[in-house]
Amino acid sequence: MGNIVAIVGRPNVGKSTFYNRLVGGREAIVDNVSGVTRDRKYGSTEWNGKKFKVIDTGGFVEGSDDVFETEIRSQVRLALNEADVIVFMVDATTGLTDLDEEITEMLRRTRKPVILAVNKVDNPALQLAANEFWSLGFDEVFFIASISGSGSGDLLDSIAEKVENIEPLETTLPKLAIVGQPNVGKSSLLNALLGEERTIVTDVAGTTRDPIHSHYNKFEKEFIIVDTAGMRKKAKVHEDLEFYSVMRAIQAIEDCDVALLMIDAQTGVEAQDMSIFKLALDRKKGIVILVNKWDLVEGKEANTARDVEKEIRRRIAPFDDVPIIFISAKEKQRIFRAVEMALEVYQRRQLKIKTSALNDWLEEATAHYHPPAHRGNLIKIKYVTQIQNLQYPVFQFFCNHPKHVPENYKRYLENQLRQKFNFAGTPIALIFKEK
Repeated sequence: MGNIVAIVGRPNVGKSTFYNRLVGGREAIVDNVSGVTRDRKYGSTEWNGKKFKVIDTGGFVEGSDDVFETEIRSQVRLALNEADVIVFMVDATTGLTDLDEEITEMLRRTRKPVILAVNKVDNPALQLAANEFWSLGFDEVFFIASISGSGSGDLLDSIAEKVENIEPLETTLPKLAIVGQPNVGKSSLLNALLGEERTIVTDVAGTTRDPIHSHYNKFEKEFIIVDTAGMRKKAKVHEDLEFYSVMRAIQAIEDCDVALLMIDAQTGVEAQDMSIFKLALDRKKGIVILVNKWDLVEGKEANTARDVEKEIRRRIAPFDDVPIIFISAKEKQRIFRAVEMALEVYQRRQLKIKTSALNDWLEEATAHYHPPAHRGNLIKIKYVTQIQNLQYPVFQFFCNHPKHVPENYKRYLENQLRQKFNFAGTPIALIFKEK
């Protein structure tokens, strides 16, 4: 049992409303491929101390009935293959439909837990009418109104009982994850680094979603590679592979210290690359960007490294001081440079700066550019300290009007801090508190 929950059902039954209620203000990635009749979202949430991933398998644009139903069948199959718990959502206001019964037939073939959520039950008359859904034969049926949240606590209790917390690997070694789109060369890089001497530290039998941890120890370098590249090949359409590759990237990123984001030199930065970059950034992980297959474009006039690098930095702004390395995993070009850089970023992420050095810097930075006034009151930043024992650098600034420090001034301080102490590739956080 793992921790991926998929919400399936017909269009317009309220899957997205329920999904948004679960994921709340957390960042969700939306996978919206033009020409495909859906947008799928994935995010993570926590309930009763259990953390789990949630997939909204998407709404559909009205097309021909054939396309429409084929796509729903494909979604349910995906959920059956990849999720650990399935929430099947139906709509009390439209009542039981043929399509609900068809989805039920598909769900009966799985041994995975299926919970039936009858949505839009927001008055006693609908509660009575909704009892017809018991005829579908599911053991667990919950009557909810996802728009108001009514009934969703009991449903979440049931989900939390069925998922398991996947504990991160406890190790003092740096954990690096190779992430990126399908076919970008993740496996080639992994094989080039590990060769045949591959030692797997944790490998959960029978699962392919869970990251596999491989131990690297040569050339005086030692670390763990959190690997999602070894996923099983399935005869599935490209979007489905891409969709679940991002689910795997989420797992690997959550489990790592530094993400090596691989981009294909031939296609350049795509929306999916940016989604994965944002994932690592939101989770405050170290980041190194590897432009792979550079041997295939090197020397072509339009593709000078400087131009490509400039374009990548433009796309990832404002967090643009990320190391970018041009590699060829296949030809083993600059792959060890990539590892060295990732380990440097790991060290920066652990950096602890003395309070005296921070306050010397603060004096200089604020003298160069004074904090602006708020409604005639001068904002005065008294001092700064680094909060200890966190996994990434967090700095606490004490001032008289913390809520009124403008965003552009916070960005100025962050940029100055990054330059002064070299946090290249490492997200940091600034907190402003009243003295």
